This record gives sequence, C-alpha cells and structure tokens, in this order.
Amino acid sequence: MKSTFIMQNQREKAKLNQTRTNWENKFSMWSKPPGKAEQNRCNRAVEAIKDAVRRDYNLENKTVITFPQGSYRNRTNVRQDSDVDVCVLCEDTFFYDLPAGISDEYVGFYPATYKFGSYKNDVERALVNCFGRANVKRGNKAFDVNESSNRIDIDAVPCFTFRQYYHEIGTGKLYYHEGIALIPDNTHHLITNFPIQQFNNGVSKNNATNRRFKKTVRIVKNLRHEMEETGFASSRVMVSFLIESLIWNVPNNLFYTASLSEMIQGVITYLWNCTQTVATCNSWKEVNGIKYLFHDSQSWTCSQVNQFIIDAWNYINPV
Repeated sequence: MKSTFIMQNQREKAKLNQTRTNWENKFSMWSKPPGKAEQNRCNRAVEAIKDAVRRDYNLENKTVITFPQGSYRNRTNVRQDSDVDVCVLCEDTFFYDLPAGISDEYVGFYPATYKFGSYKNDVERALVNCFGRANVKRGNKAFDVNESSNRIDIDAVPCFTFRQYYHEIGTGKLYYHEGIALIPDNTHHLITNFPIQQFNNGVSKNNATNRRFKKTVRIVKNLRHEMEETGFASSRVMVSFLIESLIWNVPNNLFYTASLSEMIQGVITYLWNCTQTVATCNSWKEVNGIKYLFHDSQSWTCSQVNQFIIDAWNYINPV
C-alpha cells in the first residue's frame, strides 16, 4: 500500500508540473504584442481617418487632431481586439467641470458657438464621403468604419477637449486636468476620458516593473477571451480598460518573479484579496490616475470583478 501511494503521489506531482509548464508556455505566448503586420494595419487605419478629416470642407477650417487611443495606442492589444479606437478631437470648443463655488463668469467662460452635435455630424459627413455610406455606421459614441484589405476595423470617436478644474492643495490655486469628452446620442450625458495620462502612466508602470506590466495586461486579456469562449459569464464585464486599470493598481514588487505563472498567480491573488469588499479598493484610480475605478458611474462593480478573479484562479488552477 505504501509503494502504491508513493506512485500515485508522483503521478499527481508530474501532472501538476505538466499543467504548470503548459500554462507557462501559454502565458509566454499571450504576453507578446501582435506582430508588425498587425500594427501596420492599425497605423493605416489611423492615417485613413486623418485623411478623411483633411478632405472635409468644414473640418479643414477647424483645429482637429486625430490619434489612436486605448489598447493599440498603449501597446496592450491582443489579437482578439478586432478594431482600433481613433480619437477625432476638435480643440476649438471644450467641455469643463468647475469646483463648487466657481462660476463661469469668474473664469471668463462664455457659451460656445460650435456645438458637439454639429461637430459629430461634420465628422459623419467626412467619413461617409471618404469610405461610403455602407461602410460607416453611426453609434451612440463612435462611428464604426468597416475594415478593408489593408487596415482593421475602426471606431472613430468624435470628441471635444475636456478640462477638469481643481484647487491645488495648500495654495488653493485653480488648475485643470486636460482630457477629452463626448456626448452619446442616446443619453446626452457627458463621458470623459484622459488618454494622454493613461498612456504616460502605463509607460511609467511598465518601466517600473521591468516591462512586465503590459505583458501581464495582455496575458489577462487573452485569459479573459478564452474564458468567455469557454462560457464564463463573469468575463463579459471585463472590458480592456478595466483589466488594464486593475493591473495598474497592483504593487510593482509582485511583477518581479521567476516565472510568468508565478507572477500571474500573485497578481490574481492580490486582486482577489482587494476586491472582496469595496472598502479595500475604493481609492483605486483608473490608469489615468484621475478618475476613481469603482465610482458609482462605472459600468462595473467590485463584486463583478471579484467573481471574475475567482473564476480566473479556478480556471488556471483546476482541481
């Protein structure tokens, strides 16, 4: 009986080691960004939107800049990311948020003559004239421009500049964070974002973790896609930006491990511990370092994230 037990124990260890090896190989593959050919298709998509804006008779007289944002801009994209977000930013008008007690008159603001609705219509006309009506679909937030043989699908997002004003602690002076904002067609509720800060903070985090931050984001995004294909309902809420923001809040020391498997185990464990209650993660920020990650306005909750983390742990650690 004793020798039989030892043989069974050895088999279990061998099976566990094989499982760990398989996950290490998969994590290594998942950690890599898409190849140069895929990145070139993304770059051509951005240039196509720039060209459409340049050709428009009305937009050519506006201060409009076009740039990629999101996972492609931040180099955290994976192959399942089938489109690229392109911000079409008009700087002639800006949205703003003032602290309580500060009036428009105090800062010298007056109503804009160029409204966001007019701007979005101008962008739609420019895209339709360039790509054809059949290839441009208007959404609540963005325009979906169908892919072609040499570029990927595009989400062209019309935006105005956004200024979030705040009082500097200590001096009380008025400053602002500059980002972008849009008004969806269906809600007319202002949506704000800070893509430049997101990019800069992502680069800093990546440098501080021996370039493992972005690898980890890609691994978890690929894991999330595989879990969704397997039928895990918890994976549906885990959008790309949420995954990137969660991992940005993980302490840098947890990225310094001997293997990718060990790193992923540590990251998942930390996220599970911190998302069990809102109290332990209510101070977490998005990657931009400005907006709170678990504010009431977000489309996800702490409990939803925790459920995904539990499912992810069980998925890579089968009993």
